[in-house]
Amino acid sequence: MANINQPKGFVPSRYQNAQVYNGASNVYCIPAADVNQFNVGDPVKTTAGGDANGIPYITKALGTDMVRGVIVGLLVPGLNNPSLVGTNLDLTLQNVPATKLKAYYVMVADDPDILFELQDDGLTALTNTACNKNASFTVVNPTSPGQNSASVLSTASIGTVSTLNLKLLGLVQKPNNTFGANALWVVKFNLHEFNSPTVGF
Repeated sequence: MANINQPKGFVPSRYQNAQVYNGASNVYCIPAADVNQFNVGDPVKTTAGGDANGIPYITKALGTDMVRGVIVGLLVPGLNNPSLVGTNLDLTLQNVPATKLKAYYVMVADDPDILFELQDDGLTALTNTACNKNASFTVVNPTSPGQNSASVLSTASIGTVSTLNLKLLGLVQKPNNTFGANALWVVKFNLHEFNSPTVGF
C-alpha cells in the first residue's frame, strides 16, 4: 500500500531518551514587520531583538538554517494585553498571516533533544540506506483549506556532510508507513541553536 501524501511539517514525537513528548514549549514573538506566513509545524530561527517585554523575536527557518525549534501552537490574545473586555477573538486562527497588522505570539518546541516526524517530498523513493544519513528540508506553506505546515524532508539532499541540518533516525514505526515515496521519517535537528555556539543577533 502506498504511503499517504499528507505533509504536516515537523510533528513532535518523543525525546531522544525515548520519553514521550510532553507538550513543553516556550513563547516567542513574530514581529509585525515579518513578511512570512507561519503554520503549526514550521521550523523557526531567532532573529534580532524582542518585544517591549523581552520576548525574543523569531522568523521562519529555511531548509539549510540552524533552527531554534518548531511552532506547536498560537496564542490567540496578545501575550501582554490580558484584558479581553469588549474584544472579539477569532478562535479559528490557526496560522500567522504573511501580512500582519500586529505582532503574533507562538509556542515553540525548542528542546534540542526532541525527535520529530517529517514526511519526505516523494521525489525519490528512499530505502534503508537513508537511515543515519543527514538531510535538509523544504519549506512549504499549506494550500487552502489546510492549516498545518506542508514542509517536507528533501530527498535530493540526503548525504553524510555535517552541515546538513537534519539527521534521519529511521522510519516512523506506524502501520502503513513503508519505504517509498512520502514516507514518514524520524528526524532530529543536526543544526540546533542550543547545541552549538552561535553568533548573537
